[in-house]
Amino acid sequence: MERAHAGGAATFDVTDPATGAVVGTVADHGPHSALQALGEAHDAFPSWSATPPRRRSEILTGAHRGMIAAKDRLAALIVAENGKSRADAEAEVGYAAEFFRWYAEEAVRIPGHFGTAPGGGVRNVVSRAPVGVAALITPWNFPAAMATRKLAPALAAGCTAVLKPAAETPLTALAIEEILLEAGVPEGAVRVVPTTAAAPVVSAWIADRRVRKLSFTGSTGVGRTLLSQCADRVLNTSMELGGNAPFVVAEDADIDAAVQGAMIAKFRNSGQACTAANRFYVHRRVADAFVERFGRAVEALKVGPGEQGADIGPVISERQADGIRSLVESAVADGARVAHRAEVSPDLPRTFVAPTVLTGVAPDAAVVREEVFGPVAPVLVWEDEDELVEQANATEYGLASYVYAGSADAAMRIGERLEAGMVGINRGLVSDPSAPFGGVKQSGLGREGADLGLDEYLEPTYFSVAWS
Repeated sequence: MERAHAGGAATFDVTDPATGAVVGTVADHGPHSALQALGEAHDAFPSWSATPPRRRSEILTGAHRGMIAAKDRLAALIVAENGKSRADAEAEVGYAAEFFRWYAEEAVRIPGHFGTAPGGGVRNVVSRAPVGVAALITPWNFPAAMATRKLAPALAAGCTAVLKPAAETPLTALAIEEILLEAGVPEGAVRVVPTTAAAPVVSAWIADRRVRKLSFTGSTGVGRTLLSQCADRVLNTSMELGGNAPFVVAEDADIDAAVQGAMIAKFRNSGQACTAANRFYVHRRVADAFVERFGRAVEALKVGPGEQGADIGPVISERQADGIRSLVESAVADGARVAHRAEVSPDLPRTFVAPTVLTGVAPDAAVVREEVFGPVAPVLVWEDEDELVEQANATEYGLASYVYAGSADAAMRIGERLEAGMVGINRGLVSDPSAPFGGVKQSGLGREGADLGLDEYLEPTYFSVAWS
């Protein structure tokens, strides 16, 4: 399908997790060529950072238009290299493009401050400048949105960037690089660097003093390692890490609405989202009704290749699929029951995992404690709100949470007690370019989206001006 940036260098194949077929071949960069790309971004920084904000805004607006015009091609790339359903892929492209539009608007609103010092005789002037060259590391589960969520604010702020996409999904990032160049981003200001040697490449960037910012989205374990490396240079970092989102259904919740929200929160991208609902806490009085309706919806899901109109595609690899199945088998061995399950054709590869609803799950089961990252929904029953909150917060993660309740008072009371950076109240989707995306505890540092996402790429400078 695609061959990009291969030249005479080493290359690697990109495969479709739904079929195993090769869908593209890309250059396989090592540390040496990754540092060459960094040098290009460094050389482009003075000119790009001096570009008027209005011009940067116009270029990002062009990138938004370019993504919308290329929606079908980008969606096809995402389906091919990631495996998600066509509907999910098209939704991702639309969401990803919105980061270019949002930050096109924010580029001309970089704030400053002018004021009189309390003691008089001095004026305080505060401006914000781009931090410098940013190294951006993105995962495979949202290959377009994770790229634009970092690139858009970096470029709006006046930073240049090197981007390492996941080896599983580099084609979408390369296509977005082309769209940015066509929109007017200068050559070298954005360099996408696919590689199968992620650790050496990223380590080389972190150790290079030309890198002034690292933004990483991925697992908490890898995030800890990168933070340790960044400490040596006291490198400015943003980290969007793992999640284990509770989905709470209160006694007075609208059950049909809760089921609809649960289907989005759990099964978008086959459950492969850091914000995915990972464990369902349903009040005892409505548990049977919720499980019955939720189960019917799950059983109705069509599992298969995304381009064939399926609702649920494969997970990213056979190894990932085996891990998910192992969590289900372990829970069942400990007394849980498979209450509902969608049908998976035996002719499909092992990368396809049956969407499953588990009941009778122990609170300390691995499928509850660990981030499943797949289409499995363990349901637990609660009655006492204090015990619910204690169980929901009994995790090192604190990215997203969801609460469904009929009373706004109850929904907000529970939501405010949950340790999470984002809480969906009576809705199963929390991501929005205009809102700050990020978590607490070991789910990350910093925020992406909104004005806070722009701040991640800016450094304040304070001028103390004598003023008689």
